[in-house]
Amino acid sequence: MQKKQEKLNIKLYRHLMNLYVVFSQLVLNWYHQYGRKNLPWKKYENPYHTWISEIMLQQTQVKTVIPYYKKFIKRFPNVRMLANSSINNILNIWSGLGYYNRAHNIHHTAQIIEKKHHGKFPNHFSNIIKLPGIGRTTAGAILSFGFNFHACILDGNVKRVLLRHFSIKEKTKTITEKKLWNKIESITPIHNTKQFNQAIMDIGALICVKSQPKCNICPLKNTCISFIKNDWSTYPYIQKKIIINQKNIYFLIIQCKNFIFLKKNTLTGIWKGLYCFPVFYNQIEILIWIKEKKIRIVQQEIFKSFLHKFSHLQLRCVPIRIQIKKIFYIDPYKNEIWFNMYSQKDKIGLPSPITKLFKKIFSCFHT
Repeated sequence: MQKKQEKLNIKLYRHLMNLYVVFSQLVLNWYHQYGRKNLPWKKYENPYHTWISEIMLQQTQVKTVIPYYKKFIKRFPNVRMLANSSINNILNIWSGLGYYNRAHNIHHTAQIIEKKHHGKFPNHFSNIIKLPGIGRTTAGAILSFGFNFHACILDGNVKRVLLRHFSIKEKTKTITEKKLWNKIESITPIHNTKQFNQAIMDIGALICVKSQPKCNICPLKNTCISFIKNDWSTYPYIQKKIIINQKNIYFLIIQCKNFIFLKKNTLTGIWKGLYCFPVFYNQIEILIWIKEKKIRIVQQEIFKSFLHKFSHLQLRCVPIRIQIKKIFYIDPYKNEIWFNMYSQKDKIGLPSPITKLFKKIFSCFHT
């Protein structure tokens, strides 16, 4: 009886191995014909370029990342230049890309690589995973694309492909993640690993999309359980709905000719390290602040309010512009500056709503 069971186990194992070989081969075949090979970070595949692109691609689409990546690499072509740069210069390039904590992690990581690894990106998983902002998937991508090593990746697109193809439905997210990692480690080929990794990400991003997947052109449809059962809409597992908070804020735009008063946000959370107009939560706070600063207003104007959305938060922004005759004293130690709109010699990071308001101020200034 025991020998019979052992034979069944061996037979099942061989069947699974054949299935995984077929899976990886289908993915590789698709890559050679349709895979994205002309992405800008593919031009010079090395650890630095891979790292920057992978961090930018976290929670951000490829088409959004491309122009930011090109500007970033042109400004910071290597780790040393990045490590020796100020966070303001980095945030200046990053402005508008969002999730600014990624920019802080990049700066910190570059400094660690410069000091501890003599400016060379580490090529061992245990060293890479310790770096700020780098998780298991990003470390795998760096090893695979940057060093051409055998390493697995499991981003959101890859997860979706595996969940649907192998009909993975577990009770908890933790068990699901563990099963997904086991699965991707089983099917990632030792040879042509980076081609496989790029292809399976592309299949998830371009074909096996969240809604209305293009199953008819998927190279994996003949072995995909979700396609056979026609139940793709039940994957991936349902996550808890994010509760979106709403807040009303006031931007106080203080202008003296072509100078604008800005404050650096030193707090954690949204817009960390970026320069912004003073933010208030009601008009009484604004009046008290103006009185304390002894500001004499020449002209006042309230711009049309607008909504700025985050994944977890919505801000109803009310911009109030006041014009003054004379610049008041600022304390540089309090991270306050008078920003020259015309020379813009100061390379600083600005949140996207502030950039939009600058354009409006320009247009008002020239009319």
